[in-house]
Amino acid sequence: MPKKILQGSAIGLAAAALALSLWAWGALDRFEAKTWDWRVISLAKPSEFTDKIRLIFIDQQSLDWVNQEMALRWPWPREVYRPLLEFCRRQGAKAVVFDLLYTEPSSYGADDDHSFGAAIAQTTGFVSTVFLGHETGRTTAWPTNIPAAPIKIANLPAWLAIADHAGVVMPRATFPIPEVATNASLLGNVEARPDADAIFRRLSLFAVFDQQVVPALGLAAYLAAAPDKQLAVEPDWLRLGLRRIPLDRHGATIMRFRGPSQTHQRVSAAAVIQSELKLQSGETPPITDTRIFKDCYVLVGCNAPGLLDLRPAPVGRVYTGVELHATLLDNLLAGDPLRDMPPLATAVLTLFLGILWGVATLSCRNARETCFAFIIALTIPAVLGVVAYIKGFWLPFLVQETATAFALVGAVVVNYATEGRQKRFLRGAFKQYLSADVIEQIVKDPDRLQLGGEERTLSIFFSDLQGFTTISEGLKPQELTALLNEYLTAMTDIIQEEGGTLDKYEGDAIIAFWNAPLSQADHAERAVRAALRCQAALAAMRPAVQARIGKALFMRIGLNTGPVVVGNMGSRNRFNYTILGDAANLAARLEGINKQFGTYTLISETSARAMGKAIAAREIALVAVVGRKKPVRVFEPMSPEAFAGRSGDFARFAQGRDAFYQGRFAEAAAAFEALRENDPPAEAYGRKCQELLAKPPAAWEGVWVMTEK
Repeated sequence: MPKKILQGSAIGLAAAALALSLWAWGALDRFEAKTWDWRVISLAKPSEFTDKIRLIFIDQQSLDWVNQEMALRWPWPREVYRPLLEFCRRQGAKAVVFDLLYTEPSSYGADDDHSFGAAIAQTTGFVSTVFLGHETGRTTAWPTNIPAAPIKIANLPAWLAIADHAGVVMPRATFPIPEVATNASLLGNVEARPDADAIFRRLSLFAVFDQQVVPALGLAAYLAAAPDKQLAVEPDWLRLGLRRIPLDRHGATIMRFRGPSQTHQRVSAAAVIQSELKLQSGETPPITDTRIFKDCYVLVGCNAPGLLDLRPAPVGRVYTGVELHATLLDNLLAGDPLRDMPPLATAVLTLFLGILWGVATLSCRNARETCFAFIIALTIPAVLGVVAYIKGFWLPFLVQETATAFALVGAVVVNYATEGRQKRFLRGAFKQYLSADVIEQIVKDPDRLQLGGEERTLSIFFSDLQGFTTISEGLKPQELTALLNEYLTAMTDIIQEEGGTLDKYEGDAIIAFWNAPLSQADHAERAVRAALRCQAALAAMRPAVQARIGKALFMRIGLNTGPVVVGNMGSRNRFNYTILGDAANLAARLEGINKQFGTYTLISETSARAMGKAIAAREIALVAVVGRKKPVRVFEPMSPEAFAGRSGDFARFAQGRDAFYQGRFAEAAAAFEALRENDPPAEAYGRKCQELLAKPPAAWEGVWVMTEK
């Protein structure tokens, strides 16, 4: 696992570094902008101040009505706007903002301009427009016939020293006529710059022209209704009284759009003008709501064909310039414009995600886990992007997604190159020893496997066919091969079904073990159950085999549980997964001891204790096997049903066996005599008792000494 962590970290680090490089070079910007628009569209919703903003549009209906009722074509005489301003005053509007440039004197004469100027002077919080630019503009100095801008921003010189002058300081300007400029409460800059894909996502909050501060039209509307607000600029923020508005080094803020076009309530200019004229003449106006503009910010703009001021936005390509300024005003009122996530935070998060998914994917053990990792990993950047938006940040989504994707793909490639090779090795190395199910468990979790030699407690199985040498002498080679294959296949299938590992075949002998290479808490029970199933399977085969070869097949099995060394053993180029140790030797001895007692399956005391109570067993003897000093207590296993069916006989056998242990051979012989016809171990004990009665031992310890393997 530490190796995988290091490999995964390296993959993730490389993936994040590559993604961050693409991000720094701007290669992801266009696609990132599209993902941002998706977030804006999905999460846009009105604020509590959205309903405090009204839009008056000079639409086609307005142009037609003025032409029909007043016989006037566009551009209108400025006198036409007087009823509109008077209606806003009548309604109690907080501020009236004209997103219209009055850069030329009226073609209807000076009186038209003076009358319009007088109407503006009577309107509280009137804001007119000025256009500031780098290359477009009529003047490079503030006009002497227009009052200096009343806006002052504290700390501005220090901020300008670190800001992007090209985005803040404007060398050229186009001002409205003096009658408009001198009577307006404020002038607002309508210059706006889209992103590289021509979508407007940000607006500059202010600009500097000829050392005068000119607020954006939306900020001017905000300040027109709150002239006492103190402004100060600091790194990353514009302070409006106690409120802080995010600010980038270009002086812009990211707008939080409230919805598509027409989210802010709109009214036709014709309806407003007509309503005021009707009210003045004592008639019923088209607009009957007497509070439609009460305490509202009213912005006037154009959306008639030919006059349309389109500014494509994230929420739609049909979005007018006045709606853009209304959105900025809405953000300022709510205090919730968005800001860029600091680059360092983005870089750290990208590195973290790259490393996280590099390590996580490299640790996946199968295709399902890998697919799950892909789904989660590719979803997280989107979730983080949404959460960041809600918290007020533009968190770059694509750089995280790119780093995550690179890390995932890199980890999968490395996994395929290393883990795939390991899986192929494991399948090839163990296909001869283990069942397909066990092999797949190892492949899914190779960490469970110890391939090197290690000491482990195993349950070892030795089996041999009784008298097979004699049987084989009477068979042709083809018959012998077919018989062995049939027998070994049936027995091996059972062993592997019980989770056993096939060690080897030695002629007709089978050597197997449990609890390696995978740990098995119930290995002793599995081994004994396999032995009983093998005996039952051979019994089922016996009639057909006997009919074919003329002889019956019987198998002897020895089982022992104990510590052995298990692992790959052999030469550098050829090896086997096998076992070595005294516990394995004892299992082989127990197989041979069956001949002494006429039994077919014997297990050691350690196996009998370890297998639990699911399988019954009767104690046969305390034996001293060849090559071991310490005697071993051996048992014959059987199903609980078989044991219960002969419980009386087994009780009498136990009495005789205990008498034998205590050296009371005559008493033991009498007990065994009653059982000898139906119980081979009792018959063996009877013969042994007669031998000991004929030649009593000098010192008796109850041990049956074996003289052959």
